[in-house]
Amino acid sequence: MGKGGAGVRGNVVHLMASPFVGGPERQALGLARALLPEWRTVFLSFRERGLSEALLRQARADGFEAVALEHNAGRFWRAADEVAAHCRRTGASVLLTSGYKPDVIGWLAARRAKVPAVAVAHGWTAATLKVRLYELLDRQVMRRMAAVVGVSAAQAERCRVAGVSPQRLAVIRNAVDPTPFDDPDPSYRARLRALFPTPPAKVVVSAGRLSPEKGFDVLIDAAARVVASDPDVGFVVFGDGPLRAELTARLETRGTGLLTRFVLAGFRTDVARYLPHADAAVLSSHTEGLPVVVLEAMAARLPVVATAVGGTPEVVIDGVTGFLVPPADPAALAGRVREVLADETRRREMGRAGRLRVDKEFTFARQAEQYRRLFERLT
Repeated sequence: MGKGGAGVRGNVVHLMASPFVGGPERQALGLARALLPEWRTVFLSFRERGLSEALLRQARADGFEAVALEHNAGRFWRAADEVAAHCRRTGASVLLTSGYKPDVIGWLAARRAKVPAVAVAHGWTAATLKVRLYELLDRQVMRRMAAVVGVSAAQAERCRVAGVSPQRLAVIRNAVDPTPFDDPDPSYRARLRALFPTPPAKVVVSAGRLSPEKGFDVLIDAAARVVASDPDVGFVVFGDGPLRAELTARLETRGTGLLTRFVLAGFRTDVARYLPHADAAVLSSHTEGLPVVVLEAMAARLPVVATAVGGTPEVVIDGVTGFLVPPADPAALAGRVREVLADETRRREMGRAGRLRVDKEFTFARQAEQYRRLFERLT
């Protein structure tokens, strides 16, 4: 694919290491759609033991070229050569990278292909020693990128502190497509309640990878407090990850009262269809870039109770679209969840305010216009 064609300004090659279609993947797909027709996107992903096919299938279904790479970080130089070859073949104007492995290999590939590389900084988790080492290398490479995009002002500041020049930094916040939430399928309310042995009257939802930075252990402790005072409230967490067994064990120590009111529902591709039928959403994270699940909950007109970490306070307006609480404080989290659930009128007002905020500030059209300006400056 070359750079020609009526109305085409250039071509973006987006390099990812995608194990599933999560927040960064939804951001990449939404941006690619919104950039059309002026900027075309090609997706490349490391295979990730075959797990990248979920993203690549979705990208192809949306009409984009999507390629599973043959080489991985174990063959570092070959991987960089392969990415560079795709940049040259597609006539890339810019290489966009998401994640520490794409950043490191993509930076070298971009130098070889003589195209500007732009890293999208979604956030650092420091989840394990191995991850911390990779993220340390990522910070070093970001200093050498043509540009670094922070998905929130808070994440951009973390990049600045890590040594990225302010002249190379841009804040382009995550976005969401609100239209899927406009005509919710009423059958999903029954499906949501049917996840429990006995359907509760009110349901609080959360979503994310079951990993340490998401703080789901804190959510379990907060839920225990809520259910103790109101046994007709249920909690659902959508997602999977390395802490599933540990979180299940934590629930079991709480007894049958919480076990029947807290569901680890696993990874699902239709979470967006459940959201409009919940009563509130909760985020218990210890660290975030800018959480997509919060944007989706607000688009679904849900009040959000969230920890005030990373870019979350740039989205949730305390007391208007939901509540902000300190991280690692189950009592504060439980208190605000109870407060939201106790007042249906206020809950609906917060939900409406959240949707208005998404429509005004966090659409892919707005995000794509900011990326267009960045790409045009670089090319």
